[in-house]
Amino acid sequence: MKDYDETTAFLGQWGCFQQMVFFLLCATGIPNGFSGLSVVFLADIPPHHCLVPEANLTQEDVNLTDLEQEGCLDGWSYSRDTYQSTIVTEFNLVCGEQWKQPVTSTAYFLGVLCGSFISGQLSDRFGRRPVLFATMAVQTIFTFIQIFSPSWTVFTILFFTVGLGQISNYVAALVLGSEILAGKVRVLFASLGITLSYATGYMMLPLFAYFLRGWKSLLLALSLPGLLYIPFWWFIPESPRWLLTQGRVKEAEAVLRNAAKRNKIKAPQDIFKDYNGKPEERHSVLDLVRTSNIRTATIILILVSSLNIAYFCLSLNTSQLHGNPYVSCFLSAAVEVPAYIFSWLSLHRLPRRFCAVGTLLLGGLSIFVIQLVPQKMSVALEMLGKFGISMGLAQVIVFSTELYPTVIRNTATGTFYTFSRVGSAISPYLFQLSTYYKYLHYNILGSLVILSAVGIMFLPETFGRPLPETIQQMHKREK
Repeated sequence: MKDYDETTAFLGQWGCFQQMVFFLLCATGIPNGFSGLSVVFLADIPPHHCLVPEANLTQEDVNLTDLEQEGCLDGWSYSRDTYQSTIVTEFNLVCGEQWKQPVTSTAYFLGVLCGSFISGQLSDRFGRRPVLFATMAVQTIFTFIQIFSPSWTVFTILFFTVGLGQISNYVAALVLGSEILAGKVRVLFASLGITLSYATGYMMLPLFAYFLRGWKSLLLALSLPGLLYIPFWWFIPESPRWLLTQGRVKEAEAVLRNAAKRNKIKAPQDIFKDYNGKPEERHSVLDLVRTSNIRTATIILILVSSLNIAYFCLSLNTSQLHGNPYVSCFLSAAVEVPAYIFSWLSLHRLPRRFCAVGTLLLGGLSIFVIQLVPQKMSVALEMLGKFGISMGLAQVIVFSTELYPTVIRNTATGTFYTFSRVGSAISPYLFQLSTYYKYLHYNILGSLVILSAVGIMFLPETFGRPLPETIQQMHKREK
């Protein structure tokens, strides 16, 4: 619909209704921080050695270099200094079975990939709200079922399903908030609110893992908070923008009248008097490449999706930051907080392209020059790199939601996340390239981030412009 923001301006931007939607949707992002990188603790490999009957190799000085080697016929003995148990100790994912450990992470990210693609189209077809709550239920239920996994294969299949639900509800919440909220509040939500809630959950993950050293008790703690979100169904409304694209004018007006009542404002007698009430034409993922304007934006954003390779590689590589994995994970999460705050401040005042290009160049160059500095400085540069990449990702999220029209916004966002998860799926293996050249993985990551910054220069600017409702209204790059 034309001039939606102008039509609904009577609500204001920060009344009780907007505050309720803002904080409830932000709260839904916290569990995503729990599960997003829980594999760091669930699948970590503790120190171990072959179990030798009637011998304590940890207390004897035995030289094995001249002895003939054989497999661990009697199993393994695992150190419990850090963990009581992980899936590695539960299913013996060591020695000849160690290849299964990174596959566990990859399976989760493949679930995220599929969820990104499917949920976006489902959300554009059936609504943002039902997809949000359905996928939250999937994430919660299957995380709990993982506790009873009888084998690594079953655990991995369930982990795939958890990943499918995790990203789906994150994307649905992001789009729903971006369409309900307006103006500066929309930017605050997309660049700081939803991302900071993810970082909050991410920081809470090592705290849970520290006090709950077993993988089953950790999964139980990560699944139970999902029950707290059941009452949210009665407070989070459907997107009026989406309802209008479906021709459901009365439902859209009902949402806005309820919002006006909460804000103690009198709504106009006929809010959408100029709307014809006919549903918009059905759209699909093919519309992302139908016209030259939208096709260019889609190709560039698919390129930018490679940023997630760098983000997840640095997140999964927390062991390089500190000897204690709990402290390492917390520091890796904590650096995202100032990144998201600076992202919001910059987007509040500066054009989108300028912000994203500058921060991504900071992140990419920081990673790229790690090979040129002394070893003691590499950790600081790695953290600076993650700061820039996290900040850039938050800005690109806002950019993409403002760039695409309402009729395909969730499909576009879901497709963007789908391609980004191709990178995250291979990230567990990328650091193994250091066996061939010590800094090869840093060179690849830095190059991808810098290439993404260059690509963003060719996107149209959306700063200060209304959200487009139709494909014809989509912004074009200035000549």
